[in-house]
Amino acid sequence: EAAGIDGIHWDVMDGIAVPSLTFGPAVIASARPHATVPFEAHLMIRDPDDLIEQVAAAGCTTALVHPDMLSHPWRTCQRIREAGMRVGVTLSPGIPLEDARWLLPLTDVLMIMTVEPGFGGQAYLTAMEAKVAEARRLLDGFEGEWELEIDGGVGPSTIAGAHAAGARTFVVGSALWRADSFTDALEACRAACEA
Repeated sequence: EAAGIDGIHWDVMDGIAVPSLTFGPAVIASARPHATVPFEAHLMIRDPDDLIEQVAAAGCTTALVHPDMLSHPWRTCQRIREAGMRVGVTLSPGIPLEDARWLLPLTDVLMIMTVEPGFGGQAYLTAMEAKVAEARRLLDGFEGEWELEIDGGVGPSTIAGAHAAGARTFVVGSALWRADSFTDALEACRAACEA
């Protein structure tokens, strides 16, 4: 937070929907008193409905879900909204944009994955910039405001292409940890977008 991040993105994985297993709401809740920036939970979980209220209670203001991992996507999105959080719909590289279109009335954030979900440190998929641009056109064609976010392989050398395609929120993970300092990495990402 001192380095200038705008929020903290928590990757919650169940080892079923994706190969990795991470942490749950209790870990997020333990960090909440130590930060003032917003928290969002990226629920890479098959049918996460039972965790939604816990994620909200842990201090998250946004929950992101994958429609292809949900038995009842509309109901899950409604439950996120009822828990007082913003609703995020996430599309993996192989999932078409059309899968999110019908959820837009319930959605605040559309996140395009620029890697396959489940592991940090993967190489950014430049081909997804076309999907980001298509998503930008889709969102611009609807009344309302949506945040267009990307996640995966984002860093100073990749962020400009996603920004040019229309993304405005960026999940930066491994690039922060590999840099000499978080501040330097964030400044380099912002400079790349401004350029």
